Amino acid sequence: MLSERRLEVLRAIVQDYVGTEEPVGSKALTERHKLGVSPATVRNDMAALEEEGYIAQPHTSAGRIPTDKGYRLFVDKLAGVKPLSTPERRAIQNFLDGAVDLDDVVGRTVRLLAQLTRQVAVVQYPSLTRSTVRHVELLSLAPARLMLVLITDTGRVEQRLVDCPAPFGETSLADLRARLNSRVVGRRFADVPQLVQDLPESFEQEDRGTVSAVLATLLETLVEEHEERLMIGGTANLTRFGHDFPLTIRPVLEALEEQVVLLKLLGEAKDSGMTVRIGHENAHEGLTSTSVVAVGYGSGDEAVAKLGVVGPTRMDYPGTMGAVRAVARYVGQILAES
Repeated sequence: MLSERRLEVLRAIVQDYVGTEEPVGSKALTERHKLGVSPATVRNDMAALEEEGYIAQPHTSAGRIPTDKGYRLFVDKLAGVKPLSTPERRAIQNFLDGAVDLDDVVGRTVRLLAQLTRQVAVVQYPSLTRSTVRHVELLSLAPARLMLVLITDTGRVEQRLVDCPAPFGETSLADLRARLNSRVVGRRFADVPQLVQDLPESFEQEDRGTVSAVLATLLETLVEEHEERLMIGGTANLTRFGHDFPLTIRPVLEALEEQVVLLKLLGEAKDSGMTVRIGHENAHEGLTSTSVVAVGYGSGDEAVAKLGVVGPTRMDYPGTMGAVRAVARYVGQILAES
């Protein structure tokens, strides 16, 4: 365990390096921070921190910079989440309140996160598997063709065409719509298959084929694997941090293009707490020079998806964590009210 004083020295090194982009020396530390000890003592503390792998010395400087291990300790032990100012909170609310549908909410959230943190923002669409049914609409397009529209509690809308084995009248359609909604509205998607399995048997023989076709389309929609969608924004922000990446930002950009990689980065949506992965804690080789700050959001107590940011390890962690958490809270409120 590090002593409190050495934790203070580490905190000062992280804050100065994040703020100045320059390796930090003992003289600068004692001048900028009230550490209450001599430069010689600070030098000894820095030597101990270096020996334990929390800071390192770049080849070109007498100063020190934090390592992944140093940032990790800073985040775990030292960093409080920086609260947003009242104007910042008001700006978030005003910006997100103007959204007209789920796509607009996600798009605005990505732009807002990228602007607030000056990092790359990633927002996952609410997952169907963790949503509940708000309404199922059935529309007649032709005597033997229907459109099924599934609306979730998070505002997600899925549309599918259904080809019927025989013509299906408006009266039968209204009956099916009413019976279907009475069974599934407000229920979790995982429960729907069991709730509707005996529905065809309650219809006349000539209508059962169409009812079965509608249910098959509905159930296919619920279990589709390509449901996990993402939106990404602010990639150009990485160009401001060119010197933070050892060789080039190309591996980072290539990794960000892979949706599977980004979904793994954000982590499981059911884990709604804040996660911070630093440097080599990111399994993908192209992202070992980056940090990821992510949190779950949802319309109730349970997260339905994740949002977060990707940036260099030299990151304002308290500020970034505060912004990510605040935006997630506002998005959750919007989904709850929609």
